This record gives sequence, C-alpha cells and structure tokens, in this order.
Amino acid sequence: MPFCFSLFVVSLQCICFVSSCDYTCPDKPVFTPSSLVVKYGDPAFATCVACQSDCDESLANLEASGYKEKNGSTLKWKVSSLTEWKSDPICYYIDHNGTQCCSTLKVTLYQMPTNVSISVLNHSGPMLEKSQYNLVCEVGDVAPAENLTVTFYRGQTELGKAQYSRTTSRKPENGSFSLSLNATKEDDGAQFSCGAKLELGPEGPQRPLVVRSQSLTATVHYGPDLQATVNPDQITVKEKGTLRLNCSAVGNPNPSYIWTLPFRGPHFNDGVLTIETASSQHEGQYNCTVSNSVKTVSVLFNVKVQSLEATSSAAPQADSSFTTARSTVTTPSGPTSDVTPQFSLQVHQIILCSVIFVSLQASAYSL
Repeated sequence: MPFCFSLFVVSLQCICFVSSCDYTCPDKPVFTPSSLVVKYGDPAFATCVACQSDCDESLANLEASGYKEKNGSTLKWKVSSLTEWKSDPICYYIDHNGTQCCSTLKVTLYQMPTNVSISVLNHSGPMLEKSQYNLVCEVGDVAPAENLTVTFYRGQTELGKAQYSRTTSRKPENGSFSLSLNATKEDDGAQFSCGAKLELGPEGPQRPLVVRSQSLTATVHYGPDLQATVNPDQITVKEKGTLRLNCSAVGNPNPSYIWTLPFRGPHFNDGVLTIETASSQHEGQYNCTVSNSVKTVSVLFNVKVQSLEATSSAAPQADSSFTTARSTVTTPSGPTSDVTPQFSLQVHQIILCSVIFVSLQASAYSL
C-alpha cells in the first residue's frame, strides 16, 4: 500500500506539471546563468537551485534532455552537443500548498547562414541610368531568423538594412530581403554586396557574427554627357588661324561622333575638330552628333572667318605725331581750301625773306 501511494504521488506530480505550472511563486527556482546562447552542436551547461527556503527536496526536479545531476535542491544540467532547436530546461518543485513552482531556462540555439548571395531581381545585363532596380539578398539556413539583420553595401558604404517582418520559428529558415536602387552613372563599376548578421545580445558572442556575400559589379549604361560647355554665340576665327571645336562627351558604351561640315573635306570622327589654317570656305554651321545605345546629343556651332583685310582695316590708328594732320584754312578772297600747316609755314617764311631782302636793297641804295 505505501508503494502504491508513492506511485500515485509521482503520477500526480507529472499531471500537475503539465497542466498547472506557476511561474509567479515568490520562491521560484533560479537558473545560473539566467539564459544561454549556444551555437548549434556546441556543449551547454546550467545549474538550478529549486528553492531558496525549506522545501521538500524530493519534490524538486529538472525536465530537460541530456545529463542531469541532483544534489538536494540543486540540479545540474549538461549537454555535450546541443542539437535540439527547442530545448529549454524547466526546473520545478512542489511547495507545501501543492503548487508547482517553475522556472524555464531560455536557451537560444543559433546557426550562421550557410549561404548569402546578392543579385538584381528579374534583371540581367547592364542597368540603365535613371532606372529603378531591386537588389535582392538571399540568406540560407539561418537561426534564429528573428535575430537576423541584413545590410546592403555599395563598396564599404551602407545603403540600407532589412529584417524579418513575420514571426519565425527556432529552426533554420531561408530569407529574401530587397532594397530599391535608382541607377546612376556613378554606380557604373561599383561593387554591391550584402551582409547577414545575427544580433544575439550580451549573452551571445562578443564579436559580431556576420556572413558577407560576394560582390556584384554593376554595369550602368548612360550618356553621352558633354564634357565642355557649348557657347551658343557665334565663333569668330581669323583667316589662316586655327579653328578648334569641342563636343567631347563621356558615356557607356563609349560614344561615337559624326560631324556635318559646311564644306567638302575629310571625315572627322573625334570629339574635337581641328582646322590648322582657317579660310573663308570654313565659314558656316558645324553640326556634331554624339550617340551611343542610350541616347543621341547634337551640338551646333556657328563659325565666322574674319579675312585678313578686315583685320587690318580694323587695326588701331597710328600715333598722330607720325602722321600729317589735316586742317581747314579759309582765305578772305577765295573759297575754303584744305592746306597743311607745313605748307602755310613755308609761305610765311618766303614772304618774310622777301620783305627782308627788299629792306636790304633799299638800305644799299641810300648809301
């Protein structure tokens, strides 16, 4: 009969544990450490003191898989290789009122992603400037997924972060995360990547657990974009001078050039047109067409060639001290005539000499 009664009590404990475990007891079991973060396959160890005050040690127990050792109200739990995704040990005892007081050790079993990769969603080949794309980071077999943060990078610069937006289980899961990208010409040749990091709190590893994807090198088609500022005004060049017109541009693919000239001459297929000795036949409109697979740009130049005669006639006047200035002389008895100051001076000198000569003759006769 005592044996049967003891069996009945044990059975009652099991039923009571399953149906009515009280986690609010004043003197509840205490685990050391209070929580565990364990890498999948690594060993785990914890100790539980079922009660701090007097209690029936025979009614204290630890429910968990693995090795268990009991010493009074102290229970030890040890696992050489933890592989159960839901393995939270429960430490409990039954107090004098028949209440089953419980505590659960929170065990976080983690696994780093087996694969992290980056790609462009539903796209292959070069991107186009000013077009929108979605970068996708695929993460495989990571646990717990709710602790995962995915970061997108351009080189070493962070572009954005993403996390799971749904409830996850403790077992490894696959995840797909995306980031919107507006392609620019600066993205041509840039390397994009993503990193998957498990953030496990202070109980977790001190060094961040990050798995980085391989880099994706972007090719962006853009342009052509003119490198030089085009002057819309007329361009004037002196005859026999050098004419140089620039419509150089950058783009991917490399742009091609077609020049339409106002004269028959050689074909130009470069961004800079140069004529070493300009003449009147080079005057007129020059049209430069720059194109690649993205777009076409046209530039119009209006050229005026200034002849040497026009250049010399437009030269500044020489110093008046080296030229003969003309003035207007009006005589009383005649019409106005144009004489030079030099001629007028000569006339006055002749008249003066004549007067002196006559005076000298008159003096001679009187003697």
